[in-house]
Amino acid sequence: MRVLTAAEMGETDRRTAEEFGVPLGALMEKAGGAVATFVRRRYPKARHVVALCGKGNNGGDGMVAARVLHDAGVHTQVILLGRMADLRGEASEALSRLRSTNSGIQVLEVTEEGGLRRAFERAGLTGTDGEVEADLVLDSVVGTGFRPPLRGLAVAARDLVNALAIPVIAVDVPSGWDADSMDQTAEGAFRADGVVTFTAPKLAHVFGYMTSGPVVVAGIGSPDEAVPHGNGLVWGGGSKAIAEKPRGPNSNKGKFGHVMVVGGSYGTAGAPAMASLAALRTGAGLVTAAVPKSVVDLVGGVAPELMVKPLEEGQEGAVALSNIEGPRLDDLLQRITVLALGPGLSQREEAGAVARELVARVKIPMVVDADGLNAFDGRDDLLHGAGRTMVLTPHPGEMARLTGLTVKEVEADRIGLAREFAMQHRLTLVLKGWRTLVAHPSGRLAVNTSGNPSMSKGGSGDILTGVVAAMLAQYPEDTERAVEAAVYLHGLAGDFAARSMDEHTVLATDTVMHFSDAFRYRVQDEDGLTWICGLR
Repeated sequence: MRVLTAAEMGETDRRTAEEFGVPLGALMEKAGGAVATFVRRRYPKARHVVALCGKGNNGGDGMVAARVLHDAGVHTQVILLGRMADLRGEASEALSRLRSTNSGIQVLEVTEEGGLRRAFERAGLTGTDGEVEADLVLDSVVGTGFRPPLRGLAVAARDLVNALAIPVIAVDVPSGWDADSMDQTAEGAFRADGVVTFTAPKLAHVFGYMTSGPVVVAGIGSPDEAVPHGNGLVWGGGSKAIAEKPRGPNSNKGKFGHVMVVGGSYGTAGAPAMASLAALRTGAGLVTAAVPKSVVDLVGGVAPELMVKPLEEGQEGAVALSNIEGPRLDDLLQRITVLALGPGLSQREEAGAVARELVARVKIPMVVDADGLNAFDGRDDLLHGAGRTMVLTPHPGEMARLTGLTVKEVEADRIGLAREFAMQHRLTLVLKGWRTLVAHPSGRLAVNTSGNPSMSKGGSGDILTGVVAAMLAQYPEDTERAVEAAVYLHGLAGDFAARSMDEHTVLATDTVMHFSDAFRYRVQDEDGLTWICGLR
């Protein structure tokens, strides 16, 4: 699913109407209908809904939603910020359809702040005794085409709505958000307990923290051919589809790859153990942990299904360079399909030399993380994926050390830096953080919207390394979607873990126990809405 700018969304609507013959009024009908469907499914006990509408097409969407909800037996009212006579185009037509149904839906025109407060009282949103009769508010004041800040009546309406203790569902975007914003928050916007947008998410939907509730996308009839893709940005959750096809009845472990995790040292045995466990749980046919011989028992004890390869030890219990000298490397990697390098490897000098030698000589697909990346601090010229599949999974600090930048500089242009690095080095870069980015050498860049603060714990990166390696092992012909799906599944498992526990108590290994929930989850619900943020 593509991620659009506001201008690209406008171009999509225009092309849908002019080139594919779908009237804009029909798009509005489907948009409003999708909002109504979401409200009825998400809030089945809501019997009194107030649509707060602006004079533009966003307001028209809200009026359609109000009409559809009314037809379904929900008491609805409309507060219009402006005069009915001032509406034009599709919004005016939506109002006419609402008023021609003989439904008795009350439309309250508001032109000044005093009138707004009276309209809120008449609609059951405020009362002299402080009680609110309405169950839910639809925010359809302004949409994707709006540029902040809010002014006048919209500001007064925002302040009243934000003080309410009932749910607020945003139509398209919470009013006051810039749809092109990549900021995590937006000052001065309406609050939202859920967001329903249309056709495709916009930048603000995937990069902003608009709501603690869901953000869903409804298809409203625009064909794929009408959607531009100038920014090359996609939603990574769509790639999970590759993991949803059942395995064939004639399957065997050899069909799903053999992952080897190379890492560990004295004191860091947990890292390769977690990466290996995650690779097993994500579906790799076989997993071997190659670790220093002194920690073999500790690592192997994580699961009886895990195979272990004891390695000779060098400085302070780290992996020795002698393990990969000459033909010993070929012996180590015999029948291995994906190599995961780095979890717990340590930053000792000899361990770093091992990492650099493996990257230079190994041609099978590789995932490089943690201390595997630290071995290349300031030497990113040695990391090149030409002729093979290579995936790097740095957090901003590791990315800063790789490139010689500061963390602040990395965070200032995450998209530009990730895409440039991936294309220049011809590898896939998973730049972790708020909205992890997956940049590919092709220029494709996916943004991930799963995951939560409970995953801010030691070991989460090791789990991700194992998941990425296992997905590459199973889908070697579709590496872009394999990596994107891995990142999404990892975050999704974290979301399930946080839902079943308190976010303070979730451990990295707890996410592994929810991989089954993540694999079974479907991003599109029974109503055809795609949930890009939040669990159903």
